[in-house]
This record gives sequence, C-alpha cells and structure tokens, in this order.
Amino acid sequence: MNVSHEVAKQGVAIFGATGSIGVNTLDVIARHPDQFKVVALAAHRNVSQLKAQCVQFKPTFAALVDPTAARQLKEELAGLGLSTQVLSGAAALDELAGHPDVDCVMAAIVGAAGLSSTLTAARCGKRVLLANKESLVMSGDLFMQAVHEGGAQLIPIDSEHNAIFQCLPADGKPIDHSRKGVKRLLLTASGGPFLRKSVAELGAVTPDEACAHPRWKMGRKISVDSATMMNKGLELIEASLLFGLPASKIDVVVHPQSIVHSMVEYLDGSVLAQLGNPDMRTPIAYGLSWPDRVSAGVESLDLVRAGSLEFEAPDETRFPCLRLARQAAEAGRSYPAVLNAANEIAVDAFLNGRLGFMGIASLVEKILGVHTASQVETLEQVMAVDLWARSEAERELGRVRITACGAAV
Repeated sequence: MNVSHEVAKQGVAIFGATGSIGVNTLDVIARHPDQFKVVALAAHRNVSQLKAQCVQFKPTFAALVDPTAARQLKEELAGLGLSTQVLSGAAALDELAGHPDVDCVMAAIVGAAGLSSTLTAARCGKRVLLANKESLVMSGDLFMQAVHEGGAQLIPIDSEHNAIFQCLPADGKPIDHSRKGVKRLLLTASGGPFLRKSVAELGAVTPDEACAHPRWKMGRKISVDSATMMNKGLELIEASLLFGLPASKIDVVVHPQSIVHSMVEYLDGSVLAQLGNPDMRTPIAYGLSWPDRVSAGVESLDLVRAGSLEFEAPDETRFPCLRLARQAAEAGRSYPAVLNAANEIAVDAFLNGRLGFMGIASLVEKILGVHTASQVETLEQVMAVDLWARSEAERELGRVRITACGAAV
C-alpha cells in the first residue's frame, strides 16, 4: 500500500521584503515551493513592489509601516481580488513576528527600525535569519538572552557571519569557544569602492560614488557603511555576540575578491574557510534550509577563473570607523548602541549632502566621546540610549559645520 506523506512547508515572514535581502530571499523560496510558504511580507512604504510580490507569492499577510501606503496597498490588492490581509504600523511587525503560522523570520529591515520585531521573533522561539546586524549591535546581551529564553534558532545571514557559522560546529546557539578549540575569527572585508583612495581623495567622494560597491549590490545605507568600513566594524561587534568571543579574538582582513567570506582559526593551527561567489542567495538558502542545503541558483565557484586570492590588513587611518567600532565592542555596555545610532544619523547626513564622507567618522567619534556609559538590560533602555545618541548627533550637526575632510569649523 502506498501512503503519501506530505512534508509541512516552512512558513516564512520576510521583514524588509522590498530590499535586496528580501528580494533574494523570495528568489530562493520561489525555487522550492514544496518546502517554503510565504506567510507574511513587510516593508516600509514601497507599495508597487510589495504589491507585485503579493501577486506572485500570495501571502496571508502584508504589512507596510507607513499607514497611507498600507491603505493604498489594501485597495489595490482588493481590486485584484487577492485575499491578503494588509496591516499597517510598526506594531504590525511585532504581531506578525509572533504569529503561529510563521516558523521563520527573515529580519532584513535596515537599522534600529528592525529591533522590536526581531526581538519578538526571538522571544517567540522562531528561526531568526538575522540580516539586520543593527538589532544585535544595539541590544547586545539582551538579544542573545531573548534567543536563549525563547528557544529560538538564530542563524546569521550576513555572508561573513554565515561563513563562520558554517565553519563552526554550531547548532544555532553561541559557540563554546573554549571547548571547541577556537583560537580566533577572521572577518573578510572587500575594502569597498575606496580601498586605494588617499585620505585627501576620500574627502571629496560623493554619495553616488560611495554607493557603487564593486562586488555587492546593496541598499544605500549599507553601501556607505561598506565604504567607510563601519559595516565591518558592526560585523565585528555582531560576531563577538553571536559566537561568544571577545573582540580581541576577532580580526579583520581585506580580501578584495570577496571569494573567501570569512575564516575560523583553531588552536591546532587549522584554518577553516567558506568560499563562494559573492551572492547573498547562498547564505539565505543555508539559513532557510539549515541543517540541510538546497539549491540557491548561484553559479558554481570556478577557482581557476577566479585566479589569485589577495589578503591585506585594513588601514584604520583611512577608515577610522573600524577603529571606533572595535573600541565600542571592547567598552561594551551602551557604547555599541551609541555607535550605531550616531552612524545612522551621520550616514543619512552624508547621503543628503549635509556632511562630508570623512565627517561620518568624526561625528560618530564626537558622540562616543561625550557619552556616559550605562547598562542596557531592557528594550526601553536600549531605545532611550538610541534616542539620546540620535538627538546628540543631530544637535552636533546643527551646532558645527563638519568639512568633507572631517574637521569641525
């Protein structure tokens, strides 16, 4: 007698569905309709793109943080005869993160806006695919505690942390590095679009130049973070929290080819690395299917065609954001949250012509310098520190003019 056993599909919610991570996640899911079902899609205000995604994937829920955009989406989906329920406001993300039909949450909302829903997903024991490094940087041990107490599976999606995850004998929980024999982690960095520019040249770069990454196609904020190497600094903080290692045991190496995505060195001298073409669908597919693997639609890596692989130490004189992030990681407490908030304000000011490129690091360093550290043990405390740093950064922007070279006048 033949008995058919239908495997239950994994219900997925994608927060930040219209961004590059969200789009790539949907691309992977579309390749495996027998394994994954899109339960919820959420974005900020991009009605047209979210509408198209709803038409294709027919989620149970769609959410837009902007209420006006949500009303428009609701009307347009109703006009198409789709039954997708449209929600609005930031609270809708928390509701969807804890929904019983959602097994897995792709946390890909950029910046502090993604913190609350990511914490909710962790507390509700979901599989959390963490693409929003700012959530972990801001909340630190609070976030890891939520993962532990909620019984969540935390899988990093940043290519570097996902590579380390693959090279460690991990199970989705912080690694016991003393028991597993880990000596250090090596985060690789592409160096961004300005790897060979002098400090003088960096002072004159434009937002469009900063957003033209040579290897990865990303949103404007994260592209600027890559150009300043703040992105790598935030990743250093994130790696320390994810894998239970002090910042002193995490090094950054510049690897322009972006083939080696990160490495783990063990006490016996072994160095394990994860290699692949620079395509975010690889870590996304691994996060969705872990501990199994599925096709991601990524071209196979041809090492012969790739040629030589180069590595070098980062220049913290030209990229001081990396130094600032390491200092914040070592100081701990509220410093990482201040670093993140001040950087978000500084990057926004740069993108809007209010601040020069080298002024980003200058502004962040200024705010860190006037901050009095505190413990952050609740979400309310995290948000209070975040608000203080943003307000202080805006006040500093209004008080002085920071030149393109970073000097205050």
